[in-house]
Amino acid sequence: MFKNILVSVDLDAPFDWERTYPTAVALARQWSARLDVMTVVPAFGMSIVGQFFPNGYEKQMARVVMDQLKAKADGPLPPGMTVNHLVGEGNVYEAVLTMAEQRRIDLIVIGAHRPELRDYLLGPNAARVVRHANCSVLVVRERASEG
Repeated sequence: MFKNILVSVDLDAPFDWERTYPTAVALARQWSARLDVMTVVPAFGMSIVGQFFPNGYEKQMARVVMDQLKAKADGPLPPGMTVNHLVGEGNVYEAVLTMAEQRRIDLIVIGAHRPELRDYLLGPNAARVVRHANCSVLVVRERASEG
């Protein structure tokens, strides 16, 4: 059904590694789809914050994040299955949507925690991805007992 799946994970969110990522792995395996796993780092770039970091910090951080992503993503894979590791930069929802377009993704898998009041006012990343994606989106929800 789907041939190109993108799963967005937060390296520090246990929920993403316990539920979101395994869901994407199972779907990719079921449909013999390509699986891209992605995480997003903040953009330091030209902002005023960037001047406080040494030259080359962004590249060094991207390498460290990529190594962490590979270590976490490759461990729970079934034998013979591989994934593509991707690191985006900037806002999570913008990076996910951009990557989905670039990689010709037809299913995005993203986790969503229980909404809080601020989420209703500002809109969480998952909601923005659902609203703006040009492909199907599967939102893996956190159950009330998990939070």
